[in-house]
Amino acid sequence: MRIAVFTGSAVGAKDAYTEGAARLATHLAQAGHGIVYGGGKVGLMGVVADAALAAGGEVIGVTPKTLVEREVAHHGVTRLEVVDTMHERKARMVDLADALVALPGGVGTLDEFFEAWTWQLLGIHAKPVALYDIDEYWTPLRSLLDQIVAERFLGQEHRAALIHGSDPGALIDEIERWSAPTQKWLHPAPTD
Repeated sequence: MRIAVFTGSAVGAKDAYTEGAARLATHLAQAGHGIVYGGGKVGLMGVVADAALAAGGEVIGVTPKTLVEREVAHHGVTRLEVVDTMHERKARMVDLADALVALPGGVGTLDEFFEAWTWQLLGIHAKPVALYDIDEYWTPLRSLLDQIVAERFLGQEHRAALIHGSDPGALIDEIERWSAPTQKWLHPAPTD
């Protein structure tokens, strides 16, 4: 199984983020799972790639050529795929992966996470999407998602389809047991 990892191009304010990212990447590699990620050598992206490689894992980076030109691509990964745009990067990462996990990161991480989760809800893919929580980083987002459910902009079944965990082993166990929710738009919209 390959896991797409969405995470930051910065390491963040706490050492716990670096330690947690390395712990997850090491666990995945030791369990024989490949990693697909954004192809960077910087920030938590670089931490994930380096930890997985050090543990003997497969690491596939997918990066737009503009980031290669800015010299932030990791050329030491198992395979580095260069695409034209960020949109292509996200689609390719989803295509290569069997599951998708968001670690702490910024707006780019949120963009990747929400697009992957939206695609799941719409039935564009049937792959588990998860939040890997380090030091309660995702607590505010999870509260917001609960508010979105309470305000009826998201169904509880779809909210429950999102995996959340802070232990690498338990997170992978949940990913392996996951089953797809009903697609949000299973039937065509009514006509007038």
